Amino acid sequence: MKEKGKLNWLQLLRVYGTVIAAILIIIGFSVLSPASFATWDNAVNISRQISFLVIIAVGATLVMAIGEFDLSVGAMASLGGVFSAKLAVQGSSFWAVFLIPLGVAFAIGFINGWIVTRFRVLSFITTMAMGTILGGFTFWFTGGTTIFENIPESFRYLGQSEWLGIPVLSFVMILVTVIFWFVMANTAFGRRLYALGGNEAASRIAGINVHANKNLAFAICAALAALAGILMASRLGSAHPTGGNGLFLPAYAAAFLGMTTFKEGVPNIWGTFVGAAIIGILANGLTILEVPTFMQDVITGVIVISAVILQKLGRR
Repeated sequence: MKEKGKLNWLQLLRVYGTVIAAILIIIGFSVLSPASFATWDNAVNISRQISFLVIIAVGATLVMAIGEFDLSVGAMASLGGVFSAKLAVQGSSFWAVFLIPLGVAFAIGFINGWIVTRFRVLSFITTMAMGTILGGFTFWFTGGTTIFENIPESFRYLGQSEWLGIPVLSFVMILVTVIFWFVMANTAFGRRLYALGGNEAASRIAGINVHANKNLAFAICAALAALAGILMASRLGSAHPTGGNGLFLPAYAAAFLGMTTFKEGVPNIWGTFVGAAIIGILANGLTILEVPTFMQDVITGVIVISAVILQKLGRR
């Protein structure tokens, strides 16, 4: 009975250890700075801050589910932001400002997938090169300057408005998370992606169209990265040619943290959400405690590595 109880505790830590860690982090910051951290306004602020990260990390999770990586997501977010801002300044309609950049990003992501599947080029090489191309194009497109003049109010609406005291960005974040959780957990497409990540050869024998599903995963990932960049530009009321680049590493950190949550070693949407929340809470709490930025990076990195190591130990 004692051994069984021990196994139950190990299983609990393996599946929910990251969630427990998140709760402990929240309690720690609440004790250290109750007046600033443990407030409703700060919770709302955190939800707004992590919205871009969650959206881009969800896309990264789809590609990780098929056993690949997309290193162009940061550059794609930058392109989505400047492209949409440029369209807004030129007087394009609200829907055009959002749908055209998303369509372009979807097509570019599809090209990434096509190169990977058709020519069997490693995904990190393909997408790293594509990110370089996108970065160069974005600088040419903007002349290397920030787009901020004549940004219409309609473009800023999603990024700066609130419903019932909660940022619209937070609602968009939850909507994206729920949609892709449902897709990955309850649809044939999601099951096919996980099958490809588990064993591509067996999936092909089972009749799964490897090329089509991988291409679609890369395309959706790129579109979500562009959406994150658009929403960031909407929030700031401006767009910089490197504005989304800083989302790349945190997005994959969130996805890797998510692999230690709910489904052991498997990319999953709610796990990624928890991972992004931990990164956002850490950044917020450490800023409130006036910890230098470089130390925030060190602490975040240590926590990510520790989470992965503990998850591996739990498996043993």
